[in-house]
Amino acid sequence: QAALVESGGGLVEAGGSLQLSCTASMRTNAYAMGWFRRAPGKEREFVAAISWNEITTYYADSVKGRFTVSRHNPEKSVYLQMNDLNPEDTGIYYCAADQTDNLLKAGAESGFWGQGTQVVVSS
Repeated sequence: QAALVESGGGLVEAGGSLQLSCTASMRTNAYAMGWFRRAPGKEREFVAAISWNEITTYYADSVKGRFTVSRHNPEKSVYLQMNDLNPEDTGIYYCAADQTDNLLKAGAESGFWGQGTQVVVSS
């Protein structure tokens, strides 16, 4: 059973930075990988994704220019560098992997999901 484990969440002041990490139990070079988040009282939403070969990245409009997604397949890992954080970025951040970029961005049930890591941005 494939597993994804996130780390790096925490409490940060507005304007600060955090880097999230996600390590997979399976080889990742066949999967698109990315991040979603769920803010308190809201639905889960797409944040960022990166293609299996690192050529293409995708971002939600709300994080463009502030967040950067990257990956390192030999370490079976994907990262999310978050800069200039604001309270609206507060939520549980989930790592995900799926067979195609589009399935990943859609949050399809075919994907693998981590348990999430909490990010709290104070004003």
